[in-house]
Amino acid sequence: MDADAGAGNIDGHHAALRALIDGGQALVGVIGMGYVGLPLSRAFVSKGVSVLGFDTDAAKVAKLVRGQSYIGHIGDDVIQSMRSAGLFDATLDFDRLGEPDVVIICVPTPLDETREPDLSYVVASARAIAARLRPGQLVVLESTTYPGTTRDVVLPILESSGLHAGGDFFLAYSPEREDPGNPVYSAPTIPKVVGGLDPASLALASALYARVVVRVEPVSSPEVAEACKILENTYRAVNIALVNELKLLYDRMGIDVWEVIDAAKTKPFGFQAFYPGPGLGGHCIPIDPFYLTWVARKFHASTRFIELAGEINTSMPGYVVSRVADALNDRGKPIKGSKILILGMAYKKDVDDPRESPGFELMDLLLTKGAVVEYNDPHIPTLPSMRKYPHLKMSSVELTADHLATRDLVLIVTDHSAYDWSFIVQHSPLIVDTRNATKYFAAGNEKIVKA
Repeated sequence: MDADAGAGNIDGHHAALRALIDGGQALVGVIGMGYVGLPLSRAFVSKGVSVLGFDTDAAKVAKLVRGQSYIGHIGDDVIQSMRSAGLFDATLDFDRLGEPDVVIICVPTPLDETREPDLSYVVASARAIAARLRPGQLVVLESTTYPGTTRDVVLPILESSGLHAGGDFFLAYSPEREDPGNPVYSAPTIPKVVGGLDPASLALASALYARVVVRVEPVSSPEVAEACKILENTYRAVNIALVNELKLLYDRMGIDVWEVIDAAKTKPFGFQAFYPGPGLGGHCIPIDPFYLTWVARKFHASTRFIELAGEINTSMPGYVVSRVADALNDRGKPIKGSKILILGMAYKKDVDDPRESPGFELMDLLLTKGAVVEYNDPHIPTLPSMRKYPHLKMSSVELTADHLATRDLVLIVTDHSAYDWSFIVQHSPLIVDTRNATKYFAAGNEKIVKA
């Protein structure tokens, strides 16, 4: 093929896909129907764009096909509306990846046992796409990862198909910014950062997202977009580590860190409030900084500040258990044999998302020490199977006055709005509060311990 013919081929693929995107006729395939992929699908459908969802979980796909949701902040009525409009379908059949004009990868990127990036889901998705890749398709990676993943990992897999990026197909990275349960910001109202492998890929990905989000922020490369996501979450991780460390110090000094933060945030500039807790949760903050420290080692650089923050944050469940032990010891009781009720297993309030929730580590630590542990969570009726904690299998107990009274200690891990704190304080013999949920009842109350 001569240069002019090649250029014409590139222009032809680009123009054809751009026409489909601009006309709202592009079929979007989303791999991963979880807390990122399903809300993103909803955003596209709400703007009249058809979506075909892919997942390996047969139970999830079956529910979606029946018009049912498995995510708390997306109701069944939303899925039914998407289905009845004829704009949404879900499938287990990855042979259908050749159908969409755009394929977006929204799969997990966890850490392995040695805290190194586990890109197995991204790699598997890229291989599945490569096996069906056709000219004119746009592929976008949204999964959080280290800078260089799109170019160094995804691109070679896709080009193993014999097609070439920037000409036969297009490739971009756009980090997800989903915040489950946030009443103000959702996929359509959060600006989208987009980095394309080449100008044509950037233009197509930007046009795609411009149809469904409030604003698109194009950047010069996929690496910049990948680094942007890591910065956002590392910023939060480091600041949370700071207040967690101050919590440990102020506890020894007899100072309430929550009151200190409330006082500091009255300053109208130069300060943003972050809050301590029992440990980090959610997919992003506990994981993303370690992606950066891992890739830094490849460049013979150290990230001591980030690694220290990680050490502090990952130590918090151990600190909470020590506070539980001290609280019980002051009552003449050991942890072993004590009946402990955990309130909240979701990683943050008012959601059903258990990903990386510190509640699981706390439960495991307490069980290992011989405690009799139960939990209550209005959003998680049964503990899901967790990769790190497959042995934790139980259901939420009913929160009654009698049951609270028979526990030796109530451990507040997640401060759901559904909880009646007055009721809980009244009927619980001893409380360890990691979220300042009982702040209006704690003054002078010897049965409430802050942790």
